[in-house]
Amino acid sequence: MRQILNFLLTTWLVFFAFSCQNPPNNPELSQKESAAYSDLVLLFEAWRSFENPPLLNGAPDYSKATFDARLPEFQKLQNQLLAMDTSGWSIPEQVDYRIVWAEMNGFDFNYRILKSWERDPAFYKSLWTERSDVPAHEGPTHHGILELWQYDFPLSGDKRSKFLSELQSIPALNKQAEANLTGDAKELWAAGIPTIANQAEELKTILNLEGIAQDAEIVEAIEKAIASTEEFVAWLEKEAPSKTGPSGIGKENYTWYLQNVHLVPLTWEDEVMILKRELARAWASLKQEEHQNRLLPEIPEANTPEDFEKLTEASIQKMMRFLNEGEIVTVKDYFEPALRAHRGTFIPKEKRNFFTIGMHIDPLPLYSHFYHWFELARMDNEPHESLIRRSPLLYNIWDSRNEGTATAVEEIFMNAGLYEDSPRSREIVYIMIAQRAARGLGSLYAQANEMTMVEAGGIHSDYTPRGWMKTEKELLLFEQHLYMRQPGYGSSYITGKYLLENAMADYARIQEEKEMEFRLKDFFDQINAIGSIPVSLTHWQMTGEDQQLKK
Repeated sequence: MRQILNFLLTTWLVFFAFSCQNPPNNPELSQKESAAYSDLVLLFEAWRSFENPPLLNGAPDYSKATFDARLPEFQKLQNQLLAMDTSGWSIPEQVDYRIVWAEMNGFDFNYRILKSWERDPAFYKSLWTERSDVPAHEGPTHHGILELWQYDFPLSGDKRSKFLSELQSIPALNKQAEANLTGDAKELWAAGIPTIANQAEELKTILNLEGIAQDAEIVEAIEKAIASTEEFVAWLEKEAPSKTGPSGIGKENYTWYLQNVHLVPLTWEDEVMILKRELARAWASLKQEEHQNRLLPEIPEANTPEDFEKLTEASIQKMMRFLNEGEIVTVKDYFEPALRAHRGTFIPKEKRNFFTIGMHIDPLPLYSHFYHWFELARMDNEPHESLIRRSPLLYNIWDSRNEGTATAVEEIFMNAGLYEDSPRSREIVYIMIAQRAARGLGSLYAQANEMTMVEAGGIHSDYTPRGWMKTEKELLLFEQHLYMRQPGYGSSYITGKYLLENAMADYARIQEEKEMEFRLKDFFDQINAIGSIPVSLTHWQMTGEDQQLKK
């Protein structure tokens, strides 16, 4: 009952704050205070500093006692935000306000509901060997991770000291995890064990990197991290039989999280409807394409390294030429290097998974999704002028924008003529849309605790055309595990696409009312300039229309 009352009270507080009306009866918030945008920037810096937890034995402290002790400081920061009078601010400034508001709601939600540090063993994964293709790692991660991909070997100077410090924090965090993980989420627990076990194997590979074997202090730190991780896995396995509870957060919590943290103006039920519609549309469109192409030969697969090299090189050149000459987006000099760095490698046919099956037929549908890497290169080379938008938003709040855009451009580029000389490539685009709709739909039922992760994976596998998701169970399990860990992520590919298309429609309508020509290049250039923020905020800043936020 207390949880229900707390949820209702929080929802009421948030509704009034978000509607920019006077906050409820709180002595500190009884009247809005005039504020300048610079006040928001200062508060943002204080908030981000607070959000990074203190250390315990050299590792971030996620103990319940520390969270409880720090809660008054968080509430003070949140009250300062809610007390700000933003009337008179420009739309971009008000957008930044909503970003900070959403991040603080994310902290509150994690503290009350998600509690990854209590429910999710995978939260304690410390070693990350590759950069994510989105602004930050997908799913909840702790604050002391070791980003191996950021280091060059052999190590030297400050880099070596930082690397050693991050290694040395792993045993302390693993030991802390055994005290913190008091949750009862059965599936999260079971799926998290392989994640941590894999970390032990990845740590062992560091011993083979250049210069490591000659550094006795680092070798010792690696060996202690391996031993600690293996002990942590053994503890997780011992505790697993006692975990019997649900892993999903339920429909009401899911909807609140969507609307108040990720700023997605939809409910759980809305997302189910949208994903069902996209799944049916993708299948129907695929079959119509197959009928249209029935007299055409199949596209040959690249089944040798030489053929794959020729295919990828031709595809990269075609993509860059299409974006530039087709006036799709302003092509920066860092676009092509970003795409080339992720062009893929040849994989024998019997070892290909969903994504690499298509890549060995025509890489361009997947290269369209690799719009991700253009966006990351932009963040690296042209940091946003707003401090609030410059670094990745917390808690994967960018998911509808980045995953939605990358998914939307697959079809937008297709409709803009990318496959005029290769009609059968259009079939791959619809297969990819169907796969994303199916996996997102499964994740929605899993979050509602109406299906297990395995059953959700069944939808994902069975409703992906041509059996392309039946080739690698590891990918299937990885994705459904991620979407259970991070509510809203599994659906964000399709719902973000839906929201982006709404933004395009409004933008085009307004252009038409002004008797101005709609240019795809202008649309994407504006999206890029606005940054990696929720699509609802992008829509508002681009068009001045804020109906989604009011909803």
